[in-house]
Amino acid sequence: MCSTGVLLVRTCVLLLCLAAAARAPPAKVHAAGTGNGLLGIPTKASLAHCPSHCGDVEISYPFGIGPGCFRQGFELTCGNTTGSPRLIFQLGNNSTQVIFIDVGRNQAYASALGYNITISLGADTYITKSWEAPTGVIIAPENRLYVVGCGVDVYMFGDNMTDPIGSCMSICTDNTEIMERTSMGYVACGGLGCCRIFLSLAGRQAFTLKLGRRNSTIALLDEALSSIKVIFSGYYHFVVGDLYASWVNTSNVEGMVLDIAITDQQSCASAQSQENKDTYACNSESICKDLPVPRGGYNCFCPGQIEGNPYVVDGCGIDYNPKAPNDNCKRLCGNITIPFPFGIAEGCFANDNLRLNCTSNTTTILDRGYAQYRVTNLSLDDGLMTVTNMTVVDDNFDFSQENVVIKWAIANITCLKAMLNTSTYACISDNSFCIEVMRGKTRDGYRCKCSDGFQGNPYLKNSCTDIDECAIPNKCNGICHNFDGGFNCTSCRHWKEYDPKKHKCVMSAKQRNLILGIAIGLACGLGSISFALGAIVLTGRWKKDIQRKIRRAYFKKNQGLLLEQLISDESAANKTKIFTLDELEEATNNFDATRVLGHGGHGTVYKGILSDQRVVAIKKSKIVEQTEIDQFINEVAILSQIIHRNVVKLFGCCLEDEVPLLVYEYISNGTLYGILHENIAVKCLLSWDDRIRIALEAAGALAYLHSAAAIPIFHRDVKSSNILLDDNFTVKVSDFGASRSLSLDETHVVTIVQGTFGYLDPEYYHTGQLTEKSDVYSLGVILVELLTRKKPIFINESGAKQSLAHYFVEGLQEGDLMEIIDSQVMEEADQEEINDIASIIEACLRSNGGHRPSMKEVDMRLQFLRTKRLRKKTHLLIEKDGEIEPLLRSGTQHTHEHIDVPVNDTHLIVPMMSGCYSLEQEFAASSSMAR
Repeated sequence: MCSTGVLLVRTCVLLLCLAAAARAPPAKVHAAGTGNGLLGIPTKASLAHCPSHCGDVEISYPFGIGPGCFRQGFELTCGNTTGSPRLIFQLGNNSTQVIFIDVGRNQAYASALGYNITISLGADTYITKSWEAPTGVIIAPENRLYVVGCGVDVYMFGDNMTDPIGSCMSICTDNTEIMERTSMGYVACGGLGCCRIFLSLAGRQAFTLKLGRRNSTIALLDEALSSIKVIFSGYYHFVVGDLYASWVNTSNVEGMVLDIAITDQQSCASAQSQENKDTYACNSESICKDLPVPRGGYNCFCPGQIEGNPYVVDGCGIDYNPKAPNDNCKRLCGNITIPFPFGIAEGCFANDNLRLNCTSNTTTILDRGYAQYRVTNLSLDDGLMTVTNMTVVDDNFDFSQENVVIKWAIANITCLKAMLNTSTYACISDNSFCIEVMRGKTRDGYRCKCSDGFQGNPYLKNSCTDIDECAIPNKCNGICHNFDGGFNCTSCRHWKEYDPKKHKCVMSAKQRNLILGIAIGLACGLGSISFALGAIVLTGRWKKDIQRKIRRAYFKKNQGLLLEQLISDESAANKTKIFTLDELEEATNNFDATRVLGHGGHGTVYKGILSDQRVVAIKKSKIVEQTEIDQFINEVAILSQIIHRNVVKLFGCCLEDEVPLLVYEYISNGTLYGILHENIAVKCLLSWDDRIRIALEAAGALAYLHSAAAIPIFHRDVKSSNILLDDNFTVKVSDFGASRSLSLDETHVVTIVQGTFGYLDPEYYHTGQLTEKSDVYSLGVILVELLTRKKPIFINESGAKQSLAHYFVEGLQEGDLMEIIDSQVMEEADQEEINDIASIIEACLRSNGGHRPSMKEVDMRLQFLRTKRLRKKTHLLIEKDGEIEPLLRSGTQHTHEHIDVPVNDTHLIVPMMSGCYSLEQEFAASSSMAR
């Protein structure tokens, strides 16, 4: 009989890892969330911020951690109370550890769920609601309920007492030997000390247990037997010792299986109805499947053999990255070569199915989650992988138990379907082709192979190279001629004979002696000539080396003196300041990485705050070669000469560090490129007036450099990322590291071509002659950017890269100008203005630099365009009495400047407005940063 006790319920989570290969699908958003959980179909982009792993467990949607990362009913948490991260799923008032998630099979594997229940002698029955899941997963029918105890009747119901599932009875005997002998059989929990209940095929979302004490005269050996242990798991091997223990032996308990069930609707038809379509869980490619009653609901599957995530937009697809891996990938594990698409580290394999592990003892392991296999051979040519310790047949690999050989495939689709999607097609090498992988008579996917006569890796570009059959012994009885993909043989010439030992045509002994004599004579003559020529060449090189060393010494000395003179010169000192290294280290918090504003072609730029609270940008040049020192000195010299409101202002420099530093004004609103092309959602939309003004200011600054500066300066790298915008969105031209200055009598200079593709003057590119018209061409590309809001090199509708300049000129010539212009420009500008700016652009982009206008002419034409637009606006402001009415504007706008426009011999001050905002808050925040 059981001793008297109180009701005690204690939950114990048991661990057993059941894993299967998880596939990470691509995604596309079109669903909305409710609360912290989603009700709809998310995209990969919307889930990009979500945690993808907890420890070694990969997390796949609909499961997730954090708001917006999971569907309602599938929330997980990641805890590390035991010292290592554990993925926890809350089941009502209980929780279990998730071991593995297989969304493709709509299952998750978790640790078993267990209780201790003590029924006092005075109680006949005990009723408990043992398990209740949220509106998501349900306990799968392959799980069982195990009850370990003596003299107990167990009845199992659904979520109420009118939904019976099953029952069992457990008794004990005084003869421990009999119980131990019984428990050693293959049938565990047969009713002696332990009983079990199989769940119905429908599974359940909630369970209720009713336990009752049986009348028994057995003298219990230990009070511990009064404790009844209840376990939900896939399998439990009963041992008699568990009756006396505080809990069962965890090594005898397997985890349990949870089925994914979307239970917010009772069926696919209800979920797909018009009123519920926004909460439907299956993507457009997947198949909806009703779950059987009484649980109801539905889940989703990718069609056919296609793998992926049916709960994410575009999730049912081929997850294969054909791009070549980086050069640092480990390609050898022990004596096993691991070629791409297989790999070990991240970025070295094409998808997760082709990932291998290399242990510390250089053993190659294929880890399928639920089982591991040792790889003893891997071949790309025949598509075979030899392994040992195989136990399970996987869906993606053809396992042969007899010869321990795997037929592997890239993806389980046909060659025809694979070739339709060039972005994921694996056979990318020239001279390669696709081959079907067969499992018996069934197609099981595809792989790639080099064409006959070629060898290499068909999964890498230009890797299938010609086989030189002529290098193979006995391949040809005569003269061998190799060609791409094959070879042929011809007989030896009349003065040669074929040597079967050397496998080639050789000369006869008589002719060999004759040729040998001629060769010796020629060698002696040529040797004497070569010696004389060599002496002359070496002497010339020796003299040139001495002269080069002398010149290099003068060059280095002069460059140092030039830089020192620039900083210490009295006139230059009025414009620039020599900062100490301590000042700049304090301003940038010792050049902290968080202060980096960007990495340019000539150095790294940091944000700094000087002691007088001025926010500055500090450029640390990447001086590795002498040419970069020249560019640094070049930028100091040019910026010291320029004083213009639309050119970035140089505050000074520092020479105390090994790497020279430039200090110039901080431009808060970033680059024109960033505002036009990057993260437009959080940037302002530039109005047509703003675009004209920005173009005008940029042209004015460049015209000043070309014609108004003391020495004409060609920028040589004009692009939208070098057009900075300050708090008031005023243009600041920057980055003069590549610029060149000219003497007054020069019209051009021949240089090594520098610049950025998309902006580079084609005439300069081909001739190397840098003129002021090269900057005009680059400005023309910026004008096209302002007009179309497209990048200088963009991807067209056919998926190919295209030059924006060529695209615009072609559109202009074909009369399709209005179709390529930004929609905002179409709304704000009239046809005449668009035609005017297009005319300016066309002139700037002429292939012949001599036919382009000067930068001053571009400046004047843009000024005329802006003035004409302002005059049009003023006509709208004149009332009958001739007075000016203020413009009505909506929204928050800021005035950039005032332009005096003559109208009927009077001057109107017309404010230039913008839909953009300044970054005064950022400036204030930066002023408080630690220095």
